[in-house]
Amino acid sequence: QVQLVESGGGLVQPGGSLRLSCAASGSIFSINAMGWYRQAPGKQRELVAAISFGGSTNYADSVKGRFTISRDNAKSTVSLQMNSLKPEDTAVYYCNTRPPWPGDSWGKGTLVTVSS
Repeated sequence: QVQLVESGGGLVQPGGSLRLSCAASGSIFSINAMGWYRQAPGKQRELVAAISFGGSTNYADSVKGRFTISRDNAKSTVSLQMNSLKPEDTAVYYCNTRPPWPGDSWGKGTLVTVSS
């Protein structure tokens, strides 16, 4: 069974930083690329950052230069360091494989609110 548990969200002022973490069940983490996705109110879920098993990364244009994705293969965890946060980064953030694992694989996500 797939298990994805996100943590680290919260309320932060514009320009601030947060670090998100995701613990993934080993069966899906071992060889798969992983991604951080987000869904803002009234919008579709979008991919913001991805990392291959070997560590190659790519980012959505909207977060490039501000967010950094990393992974620890030994611990089956993936992290997202978010700097220079903007109000438009407000969303529920999820991790999953890239592409997303089929079926009902999404965790509960972690809410990031950027507001003064």
